Amino acid sequence: MTIPSLHDAVDRAFWLEAFRDHLSLEAGSSANTVEAYLRDLRRFGEFALGRGVNEPSAISRALLRDFIFLLKDLGLSPATIRRAVSSLRTYFAFLIGEGRVTEDPSDRLESPRRWHTLPEVLSVAEMERLLAAPAIDQPLAWRDRALLELAYGAGLRVSELCGLGLTDLLLPDSLVRVFGKGSKERLVPLGRSVIGALSVYLHQLRPELDRGSSGGRVLLNVRGEPLSRMGAWGIVKKSAERAGIAKRVTPHTLRHSFATHLLEGGADLRAVQEMLGHADLSTTQIYTHVDREYLRSVHKQFHPRG
Repeated sequence: MTIPSLHDAVDRAFWLEAFRDHLSLEAGSSANTVEAYLRDLRRFGEFALGRGVNEPSAISRALLRDFIFLLKDLGLSPATIRRAVSSLRTYFAFLIGEGRVTEDPSDRLESPRRWHTLPEVLSVAEMERLLAAPAIDQPLAWRDRALLELAYGAGLRVSELCGLGLTDLLLPDSLVRVFGKGSKERLVPLGRSVIGALSVYLHQLRPELDRGSSGGRVLLNVRGEPLSRMGAWGIVKKSAERAGIAKRVTPHTLRHSFATHLLEGGADLRAVQEMLGHADLSTTQIYTHVDREYLRSVHKQFHPRG
């Protein structure tokens, strides 16, 4: 008996074979476009099934929004995300034409070019709760703590976290070597809390996880393979839920909080730019919003003309 694959389950649940035929035979789309759209929709279908949604009529605007934010949190390019939005809109136009759904939940999906908003950050107290969330009696607690400490303590992107190799940890020097966008290398200082969590994980847990297929990566999953970006996203989300944090928390949130807390503490903008790996100082300046609000409040409270 052949066990159906996840792709087969997604294709059946969401009518993707019929959609493929529509693109190829009726819309006249190129083979590359058809494959790209199907790849996007299968990725969405797997996400939807994981949320307990197994038919097109049950797909909500909130589910689509969460999926697009997940793509952003995973570090995919704006162009890739725009194509995913286009895939979903084309898909729902097809479903409505076929009478499979009566409403289009993709009609309000935002494109990445509208995302130039201030990043959400956690307060220092919320960060403390998040970092303490992994319960020590859980098997992977020290892996999760090491991930959270690195994400917040060094301001790493999720792709940088998952790509980090053992040789990149320069713990005696309290540094981590990071290869960012465009393979640009930078050194980021590590604090005592990060080093402490990493040391426990590296000496106690990681040797048990590593079964020879780790590729020398620092963060591993339960099978001993390099942790994926989606896996890291799930760890952060689960930890935020345990910490009772109502805000939407992703690996990017920890990076944003790292930058904002440094600036609130008086760090130089160019130093923060270097630690974040931003080529352009204007990119770093979006993190100064909390600092500006703090200055406004001080001025209002203490200045005679406030």
